[in-house]
Amino acid sequence: MASEGLNKSAILLMALGENEAAEVFKYLGPREVQKIGSAMAALKSVSRDEIKTVISEFCAKTEEQSPLSVASNDYIRNVLKKALGDDKSAALIDRILQGGDTSGIEGLKWMSSSAVAELIKNEHPQIIATILVHLEREQASEILSEFTDRTRNDVLLRIATLDGIQPAALQELNDVLTALLAGNKNIKNVPMGGVRTAAEILNFMPGTQESSVIEGVKEFDAELAQKIVDEMFVWENVLDLDDRGIQMLLKEVQSEALILALKGSSDALREKIFNNMSQRAGEMLREDLEAKGMVRVSEVESQQKEILKIVRRLADEGQIVIGGSGEEGYV
Repeated sequence: MASEGLNKSAILLMALGENEAAEVFKYLGPREVQKIGSAMAALKSVSRDEIKTVISEFCAKTEEQSPLSVASNDYIRNVLKKALGDDKSAALIDRILQGGDTSGIEGLKWMSSSAVAELIKNEHPQIIATILVHLEREQASEILSEFTDRTRNDVLLRIATLDGIQPAALQELNDVLTALLAGNKNIKNVPMGGVRTAAEILNFMPGTQESSVIEGVKEFDAELAQKIVDEMFVWENVLDLDDRGIQMLLKEVQSEALILALKGSSDALREKIFNNMSQRAGEMLREDLEAKGMVRVSEVESQQKEILKIVRRLADEGQIVIGGSGEEGYV
C-alpha cells in the first residue's frame, strides 16, 4: 500500500468514528492493520479540505465533519480493541504506540520485519524457512532482506524445495509454532513452501537481492532456478496483460509513479501503456517521460515493485488475469 494511500486511509478512518473504523479493521489482515494503525498514530492534524477530498474520493458520507485534531492514542486503542478484542489488540497497540514486541508465529505477523529478522536470524535455515512460509509474502521478503546474502540464498532455496511440513519439523520449532499448532491440528496436511511460494516472496524483494538469490539457487540447481523465474511476475510481464487489465491498472497508479517505473522499460511496454490511454493523456505521459532526468536504477526498480503489488492485488481480487494475455477470460 503506497504512502499516499495509507495517509488517506488513516484520515478516512479517523473521520468515520470509532465504531465504524473498528468494523473496517475487522476485514483487514495483520499487515494492513499495522500499516494503517501506524499511519493513524503519525497524523497530527487534518484540515477540512483534506477531509473533504478524502471523503469524496472514497464516496463516504461525512460532509459535515469538522476539522480533526487526531493525535489521540485513546482513539486508536479503542478502535483496535473493538475491532480485534483485548487480547489480540494488546500487542499491536504496544507496537504502534509504545514499540512493544510479540512472540509466536501469529505474533510474528504483527511485528516489524526487522524485529522478526532479529528474533530468528540465529535459527537453522530450515527452521527460518518453515517460519517464513507461514507469513505473508511481503513480510517474508522484507525479513529475508535483513539477512546476509548467504543466509538469504540458503533460506530461499529451502523454501523452494519445501513440499510440506512434517510433524517432526513442527515439533522441532516448539514454542515458535505453539500458537499456530493450537489453531490448526491438521497443519501437517497443509502444503507449504514450494516453487510458487519462493517466487511470490522474490517478487517483493529489491532487484539486486532478487538477482543474487536466483543466482545462488542456480548454482545449486539450474532447473529449479528456472522454475522459480517462470513462476515470478516481473515488470516486463506487464506487457502480457490484456488491454482491459492495463486500463484497470492505470486507474490505480499515480502518473508520477508511472513515469518513474517506465524509465528503462522496453519500447514495447511503453507503447502498450500509451495505447491504453487517451490520446491526450498518452502525449502528456510521453512528454513527461522525455523531460524526466536521470534517476537511480534502485528508484526505478522500487517503483516498479510497488506497481507490481497493485497488479497482484487486482489479480487476487479476480479483476485482472496475469500469467498470460487473459483474453479467454472474458466474453
